[in-house]
Amino acid sequence: MKISIVQMNSQGDKAANIAAAKDLVAKAAEDRPDLIVLPEYWALLGDGPAEFHASAEAFPEGEAYAAMAELARRHAVTLHGGSIVEKHGNAFHNTTVVFAPDGSEIARYRKIHLFDVDVPGGVSHRESATIAPGSDIVTYRCKGRTVGCAICYDIRFPELFRALRDRGAEVIVLPAAFTLMTGKDHWEVLARARAIETQTHFVAVGQYGTHAGGRKACFGHSMVIDPWGHVTAQVGDHVGHTTVTINHEYRDRVRQNVPVHNHHVL
Repeated sequence: MKISIVQMNSQGDKAANIAAAKDLVAKAAEDRPDLIVLPEYWALLGDGPAEFHASAEAFPEGEAYAAMAELARRHAVTLHGGSIVEKHGNAFHNTTVVFAPDGSEIARYRKIHLFDVDVPGGVSHRESATIAPGSDIVTYRCKGRTVGCAICYDIRFPELFRALRDRGAEVIVLPAAFTLMTGKDHWEVLARARAIETQTHFVAVGQYGTHAGGRKACFGHSMVIDPWGHVTAQVGDHVGHTTVTINHEYRDRVRQNVPVHNHHVL
């Protein structure tokens, strides 16, 4: 399976972000990947509940939803649509939508773990003021392989990734908008840990750079990690993409040689 990861610097202009995503996906598609992955909140990275809620879409309506379906169809690729804000009844969710090469929706995952942090004397961030949590564990099929879904703050909860592994995940995709302060110390460490413990190819795709008028910053460093915990591809400190071919036979050897999945007792 060949995977392209797209690193963006989304801002508060939804139309401009959609246009940027179209250009970046088109460039990634030149590598002829099977799967292209966008980051969390790729259609709008806002600054407060009102801005996020104004960008929300009631699927299958909405400009971002339509753009993802059209991109998958145009480039004949499975598109893992990072995440956008979904309006579902009276609730708003941080939602991944995945599209098959024919443009049809094949998976929908609503972020389970919400980032609520109050640092004494520092930053306060309450995702729950904007977003309602999901509850379903979600996988889909791409090129005959099982792919698991997670989003950003989920990375800190290994029980979700064990559940994905138990459901047959061979690849796990985590779009994110990881903050600069936590990202510089935790992003790679956590992503490599999740890859090692699940013995999957772990695809961690982030936003990069400042947003919200420069008041907030994301770490970037989008990467693909193999089941032994090695970083096999990474986007640098810039907007762009990289493409990697993952080796399923290597994953099978890792699982055979260190059969941790057979040793769970709890």
